[in-house]
Amino acid sequence: MAEYLEFKQAKCKNCYKCLRECPVKAIDVKDLQAKIIDDRCILCGKCTIVCPQNAKFVHSDVDLIWQMLEDPGNRVIASVAPSFVSSFDVDDFQSFKIALGKLSFADAEETAVGAKEVSKEYKRLLESGEYKNLITSACPAACRMIQLYYPSALKYLAPVDSPMIAHAKMLRARYPDAKIIFIGPCIAKKREAKESGLLDGVLTFEDLKQMFDQRGIVPNEISHFAFDQEVGEANLAKHYPTRRGIIKSFGTLPAGYEYIAIDGAQKCVETLANIEYLSGTFLELSCCVEACINGPCSLVPYGGSIRAMSKIHNYVDKENLRLATPASDEQNTEFDFSRSYPRMRVKNKVPTEQQIKEILARTGKFRPEDELNCGACGYSTCREKAWAVINGYVDIEVCLPYMRERAESMSYEVIQSSQNGIVVLDFDMNILEINTAAKTLLGIEDSNVKMKPAADYFDTVNFIIAMSKNEKCEFQKVYIPQTKSYINQTISLIEDKRVLFAVMTDITSQVNYNDRLIKVKQDTLSVTDNVIKKQMRVAQEIASLLGETTAETKVALLKLKTMLQEEERQEI
Repeated sequence: MAEYLEFKQAKCKNCYKCLRECPVKAIDVKDLQAKIIDDRCILCGKCTIVCPQNAKFVHSDVDLIWQMLEDPGNRVIASVAPSFVSSFDVDDFQSFKIALGKLSFADAEETAVGAKEVSKEYKRLLESGEYKNLITSACPAACRMIQLYYPSALKYLAPVDSPMIAHAKMLRARYPDAKIIFIGPCIAKKREAKESGLLDGVLTFEDLKQMFDQRGIVPNEISHFAFDQEVGEANLAKHYPTRRGIIKSFGTLPAGYEYIAIDGAQKCVETLANIEYLSGTFLELSCCVEACINGPCSLVPYGGSIRAMSKIHNYVDKENLRLATPASDEQNTEFDFSRSYPRMRVKNKVPTEQQIKEILARTGKFRPEDELNCGACGYSTCREKAWAVINGYVDIEVCLPYMRERAESMSYEVIQSSQNGIVVLDFDMNILEINTAAKTLLGIEDSNVKMKPAADYFDTVNFIIAMSKNEKCEFQKVYIPQTKSYINQTISLIEDKRVLFAVMTDITSQVNYNDRLIKVKQDTLSVTDNVIKKQMRVAQEIASLLGETTAETKVALLKLKTMLQEEERQEI
């Protein structure tokens, strides 16, 4: 089971949308089900957003954190990502802090406190002039992407903690015995928090909303506070969750660099793949489109990312007006915010060219021109797909053009090789498919009849009857005048495809045999009748002759009897 993110059992079927959208192809598709490949996944959460089946399952710390909060011996502190403003539609942190207090959090602070220190570190590195290019380290998914897949970019990745880790260090120093919980819209923070050992749990905004709902807490209904002009530093790092937010947090940009914000995992991939061609560039990388306000576990009830961005900007602008002192660039020497990002490796097989060709051949790709590189399977090229098959990440059948071609080829062969006539019509009675046997039965000589009106070639009355009845119909001994033949016709209605499917069986020889058999029977009956009549006449004639002879014999015998009786009396 995946530790942070996985897919629930869903009706995945030839979709591969999650695989297409995954920037690092960390998804295994087997038996029509998508699964996360843990050691390849950067936890950007893109797959959870695009899945049409809503099959994402993000492992939650909610139960564990409830236990922490309900234990009176615990002091639980929340570090809240700046995008809380847009996800929970609130206007100030004090109201949100009260809402967290209702859940028994002892205290809460914005993660932007740590983000401000991270921005200072970025400025220090830029001003040192030691970096040809500098890549921000605030997005853990982007950092993981570099560590796993783009080692050539590692030398440009700022060796600085993320805002969450920087803030956790600061909170841990103040509250050494407290439980520290990060709250934000990011899945990747779960792994980063666990690996750091500085935090005790992570709540996504979705998790937190669930907890608020359980207690009937609505943060944006808590009374807002009116603030007087205060003395303190404005924190421009609260811009972090928006696109170019890190760049805006600098205030004054160090000279000598072009400042570019790259948002969205695919743009990150394109940028990192070409990093060596860049020079003098500061790259603000975020794997989420429009940055953290659009995180995979963010809550944007209405207005989308545009409104979310506006909420953040307004929130920061209000603070700038409220606080009198501008942000300071003075370094915080109390903490060490440095961090190393070592190269990570995934244990993948490196296939030979021969192995690649063998896999390609199994899906009908024997020449370079056979490789469509359509991307329907989720991989950019057919060769990438072959690599994935060899590494066991995907079934070889996951190739839609090949499967469709094979299915169409098999269907065509089945239809054409059938000894029965097969005809497929659409609901407008146009011919969609017809095999050779049907053409022979119906006397059709035209070589191309597809999409032509069936009525031009044969009687469609039975098809119309089947469509009107909306059911399978069988018609016996249908006469075909063009070929002087007889057929049995079974017509099925395929409603969802809006087609009529007819199977025709030639029964001409059977009908002709039956006709001959009937004639033989009739001739035999006629002959038999004549014979009987003749026999009756003979019998009658014999009977007549036998009747005369019998009468004469009877008379002679009676006379003999009488004479013998007379002689016997005389002797007595």
